[in-house]
Amino acid sequence: MQEEKLSGKIFDKEVLGRLIKFISPYKARFITLVVMIIFGALLSPLLPLLIKYTIDTPISNGDRNGLITMLLVMIIYLFISSFFAFFNTYLAGWLGQHIIRDIRIQLYEKILHLRLKFYDDTPIGRLVTRTISDIETLSEVFSSGFAAIAGDILQLVLIISVMFYTDWRLSLISLSTIPFMLISTYVFKEKIKKSFNLVRNAVSNLNSFVQEHLTGMSLVQIFNSEDQEYKKFLEINKHHRSANIRSILYYSIYYPVAEVIAALGTGLVVWYGAREIVNLNVTYGTVTAFIMFINQFFRPIRMIADRVNTLQMGIVSTDRILKLLDSDDFTPNNGKIVTPLEGKVSFSNVWFAYNAENYVLKDISFEVEKGKTIAFVGATGAGKSSIVNLISRFYDINKGSIKIDNIDIKEYELSFLRTQIGMVLQDVFLFSDTIRNNITLGDNSISDEKIVAAAKMVGVHDFIMQLPGNYDYNVMERGATLSVGQRQLLSFVRAMVQNPDIIILDEATSSIDSESEELIQKAIDVLMKGRTAIVIAHRLSTIQKADKIVVVDKGIIVESGTHEELLAKGEFYNNLYQMQYAAALV
Repeated sequence: MQEEKLSGKIFDKEVLGRLIKFISPYKARFITLVVMIIFGALLSPLLPLLIKYTIDTPISNGDRNGLITMLLVMIIYLFISSFFAFFNTYLAGWLGQHIIRDIRIQLYEKILHLRLKFYDDTPIGRLVTRTISDIETLSEVFSSGFAAIAGDILQLVLIISVMFYTDWRLSLISLSTIPFMLISTYVFKEKIKKSFNLVRNAVSNLNSFVQEHLTGMSLVQIFNSEDQEYKKFLEINKHHRSANIRSILYYSIYYPVAEVIAALGTGLVVWYGAREIVNLNVTYGTVTAFIMFINQFFRPIRMIADRVNTLQMGIVSTDRILKLLDSDDFTPNNGKIVTPLEGKVSFSNVWFAYNAENYVLKDISFEVEKGKTIAFVGATGAGKSSIVNLISRFYDINKGSIKIDNIDIKEYELSFLRTQIGMVLQDVFLFSDTIRNNITLGDNSISDEKIVAAAKMVGVHDFIMQLPGNYDYNVMERGATLSVGQRQLLSFVRAMVQNPDIIILDEATSSIDSESEELIQKAIDVLMKGRTAIVIAHRLSTIQKADKIVVVDKGIIVESGTHEELLAKGEFYNNLYQMQYAAALV
C-alpha cells in the first residue's frame, strides 16, 4: 500500500498548536533554551569586532601588553561561546528526546486500544513507521528545528546590524550576493522537500514489505517463491535508494553553490576593502572583520535552508502521528457494569458486516444457559468465528443485540468483560519471552502456583519441566522453538489461569495430534465444568457431547440440536458427519 503524499506546511497552525502542547510539561527547560539561544546569538558578532580592535589597536600600535590582553579576552570569549553552544545543543536534544518519548507512549497506548477492524485495513509496517521512523523525524523539529531556526534568524539580524554600524559601504558590498543565495536556497528548499517526501514514502513501503514478508517467511519458503519475493524487494529497495540519492544530489549541488556565492561576497569585500585601505578610508581590522562577518552571515542562511526542510518533514510526520492519535476507530467503552458473570449468553436477531452492507452474519439468534456447552459447525467462511469475536466485542454488531446474563454486552465495562471470557484460538501467538510470561501476559496477580496447577491440568507441566529453565524458557518469536501442538497446549494454560466464566474454543484442537487432543479433551472437560462454553470445531468428534450444536451456512443458522437429533434429521449436520466418517475410513 502506497503512503499518502503530504507536503508539510511549516505554518500549519493546528499542527504547531499541538506541538506546543507537547512542550508545555517542559516549559522551564524550553524557556531556558530560548534564553540560551538569545545569549548565543548576541555573542556571534563579538569575535569579528574583537579581531578588528586587536588588529587596529594593539597590533597597529605595537602594544604587546594590549595584544596579550586581547588574546586572553578572545580565549574567554571562546570558552563562553562554547559553553552556550554546548547547552544549546544539549537542551534542544534533551527536550526533543523527552517530547518524542511522551508522544511515542501516547501513540502506542492509542494503538493498543484501536479495534481489530483498524488492523484489518492498516498495514502493520505503516504503524511501525509511525511509531519509530516518524517520531524520530519529529525529534529533529526540537533539536534542529524551531529553536535552531530562531537562533539563526536572530544571529542574522544582529550580524547585519553590527555590519551596518561598522561600515555601511562594506555592508552593501558584502550583502550584494544575497539575492543569488536566496534564489539558490529557495530552489534547494523546494527540491529537497519533494525528495524528502519520496524518502519518507519509500521508508514506509520498505518497512511494510519487510515486516510482512519476514512474518510470512515460512510460506515464502514452502512455496519456493524466494526468487520472486527477492525481485520485489529489489524493486522496492531501488525506489528507496533512488529517493535518497536524489536528496543527496540536491545537497551536493546546493552546498558548493552556496560556498561559491559566499566566496564571491568575500572576494568583493577584499577587492573593495583593499582599495579603501589604500585610500585610507577603512582599516585592515575592518576588512578582516567583514570577511569574518560574511562567513558568519552565510552559514546561518545555509543552515536555515536545511533546517526548514527538516522542519517541514517534522510537520509531515507530526501530521501523520496526530491523525493516528486522533483516530476514533476504537471500541466504545461506555459500560459501567463489573458484576461477576453467571454465563448465560444470548444472540437476538444479530446482523454483522465487516464492510458496509456485506453481511457475514444474518439474523442470528440462539441462547446458551449458564454452565452449558454450545458448538458451532459449518464450512469455512460460514461465519462461526465472527460469532465468537462479537461476544468479546472485538467487533460491534450492526443490528440486533447480544446479552450476557440478560444484560447487553455494551453495558459491561470493556476490560472487565474481556477478562471474564477466555479464548483459545487455532492460530496461537506466542511472544519472544518466557513460558511464564506468555501464560500470564504480564499479569503479576497470577501466582506461580496457579500457573503450575493449570499446566498440570492441561498435562504440559512435565514437558515444561524438561525444558532448559523450565517456566523461564524463552520460546522465541511466535513460539518458534515449540511444535504447533505444544504452542496450542500453552494457549490452554493461558486461558485456564484467568479462571474465566465463559470459555471460547475456536478450532482449538485442529492443530493437535491425537495424543495431545486426548490430553486437551480431558483438560477441556475440567475447564468447562460449571462454565459456559462456546466451541467451534471442524472435528465433529470433539463436540458430540455439546448440549447444543448449531450449524451455520453462509451466515445463517440452518439447524440446531443435539448430536443425536441432528443426525436423525439427516440434513446439513448429518452430511458433514458422514463426510468426516467416510474420510476417517480412507
